[in-house]
Amino acid sequence: MTQSSSLLEVRDLVRSYGERRAVDGVSFSIGKAEVFGLLGPNGAGKSTTFHVLTGLLRPDSGVFLFEGAERSIKDRALRARVGVAFQKPSVDIKLTGRENLALGASLYAVPKAQARQRIEDALQRSGLAGRADEPVENYSGGMRRRLELARVLLSDPALVILDEPTQGLDQGAFRKFWEDLLKLRDERGLSILLTTHDPQEAEYCDRIAIMDHGKIIECDTPENLRQKVGGDVIVIEATDLPALATEIEKQFSVKPVVSELDLRFEHERAHELIPRLVEALPAGRLRSVAMHRPTLGDVFVKLTGRSLDVDTDAKEESAA
Repeated sequence: MTQSSSLLEVRDLVRSYGERRAVDGVSFSIGKAEVFGLLGPNGAGKSTTFHVLTGLLRPDSGVFLFEGAERSIKDRALRARVGVAFQKPSVDIKLTGRENLALGASLYAVPKAQARQRIEDALQRSGLAGRADEPVENYSGGMRRRLELARVLLSDPALVILDEPTQGLDQGAFRKFWEDLLKLRDERGLSILLTTHDPQEAEYCDRIAIMDHGKIIECDTPENLRQKVGGDVIVIEATDLPALATEIEKQFSVKPVVSELDLRFEHERAHELIPRLVEALPAGRLRSVAMHRPTLGDVFVKLTGRSLDVDTDAKEESAA
């Protein structure tokens, strides 16, 4: 992506905690009207990157360009163009939905002449108009998330940064949130940066940067990333997974990745290998054997040898 087509460009971002580099030379760019995701397990550096980009942590070093011009991450003009939604919704549950939006409009210094109409538009767009005058404590998790997004958009930002935006939502609320978000992107030309550890959520991104141990180890479209996995993925649930992985490696010349729940490996002709596996392994060892097309979670396994649900050694620290 060229500089002229980028809304935000980050170059060589570094942030350390003592001797440990939580973010280690991270560079990426986000295009106008692009959904860009940072995908990785807990401790990969996503949250620290989020906290730096939202001004909650000071970077050790790094360059930030917004619309082609170098800016300080604390620049007030830059902050006015960026909306932020944190992992835990920060709406006041004792206030109504409408009152939360009015408070947000005041905090964002939205002119009073525009605030009322923006609030009404936001309530309609988020599907909350019928519940606008109820206390937010009566809202579901999905409704609270939509209210949070509606509040962030009151200032008409060019870029919205979201931290694990759908964590804890059920599938219905998850789909509704993304349906609304992509519609906003299409209608308003909104750029979106999100952090996530969920491969399903990352599929909604136009491009994904996969993070591990503070570095971006791969960045591409979901389709191109999935093509890095050479075949279908076989997933086995069984007793004594480490021993079984060793046995499979010896007999079939593949190297399974073992997690707490299962072991998995890729194979170009998985449908032909599965019957041979079942026949070769002792009866009663296998609980289940399944096959699926590669996911972004499988891409992470391919690149790192670990599952996305396994935390890295060092936890990221809070910005508090």
